[in-house]
Amino acid sequence: MKRVSLVFTLALAAGMTAQAASAQTLKTVKDRGLLSCGVGQGLPGFSSPDDKGNWTGLDVDVCRAVAAAVFNDPSKVKFVPLSAKDRFTALQSGEIDVLSRNTTWTLSRDTSLGANFTGVTYYDGQGFMVKKSLKVNSALELNSASVCVQIGTTTEQNLADYFKGNNMKYEVIAFGTNDEAVKAYESGRCDVFTTDVSGLYADRLKLANSADHVVLPEVISKEPLGPMVRHGDDQWFDIVKWTLYAMITAEELGITQKNVDEMAKSTKPEMKRVFGTDGNLGEQLGLTKDWVARIVKAVGNYGETFDRNVGAGSKLGIARGINALWSKGGIQYAPPIR
Repeated sequence: MKRVSLVFTLALAAGMTAQAASAQTLKTVKDRGLLSCGVGQGLPGFSSPDDKGNWTGLDVDVCRAVAAAVFNDPSKVKFVPLSAKDRFTALQSGEIDVLSRNTTWTLSRDTSLGANFTGVTYYDGQGFMVKKSLKVNSALELNSASVCVQIGTTTEQNLADYFKGNNMKYEVIAFGTNDEAVKAYESGRCDVFTTDVSGLYADRLKLANSADHVVLPEVISKEPLGPMVRHGDDQWFDIVKWTLYAMITAEELGITQKNVDEMAKSTKPEMKRVFGTDGNLGEQLGLTKDWVARIVKAVGNYGETFDRNVGAGSKLGIARGINALWSKGGIQYAPPIR
């Protein structure tokens, strides 16, 4: 019996040592004084810089929220623009601490890249954009079309599956970056441009005559987009994951950038847990008691950042749809903070 207890004690100690050894990202980020965040190279609504180098977007706000949770300062982020081809290498090598770059969560990516998805910031699906002059009303009318696509994405395989599944022929014209694919489409090198539907709306804004182009109604895939972190550091995985959940929870509870200080005075048990006036949930993450308040003050709740970047308050004007809260007809849902 004593031997069993000793073995268990040694195994527990070894596990704790391994956990301590792997939980280095938070310390690295704090010692550096900056969060290194991998983002897209310029996708309006998700991650794009202005002419002064100021980054905005839904993916950008996720990293600003993490910085707010860690530093109480959303500006302590270095944004690293990455192509689809280079994004995973940058995460694996440690060049970035988190990848927040409209990246689709798939089984193969979850198991083969040495990384974990931390949640879904945007539920999307792949679609097609064509010139109105082509007089096409459905993707099923695209037989023998030439299609511009970005390499290194799930888009390529979805495209092949869709055309093969519908017994249609097509020609692929592939490019290394999204902007190259968009420019080729606009110049007439292909009939169709395909990417996630949210990306189609964003890329249409870049075209000289956006009104001359239409997004077809078909959505041909599931594209749950979300941030990624490296395997092996559960503490950092939890911090990034619960940062997103804190934003969603804040919307559920009606906590906004404007009312966060007033809401923090609530005596309701759930509010007290969220704001850290009861319990030590923030400390369990390696953060402070007021971690949720820090996040909401910095970027707002999930609904606020959605509306500002891609929704009704943005140039994209995308409806919430399935990205609405579970309580309002959508599927956005956060586990309870308790």
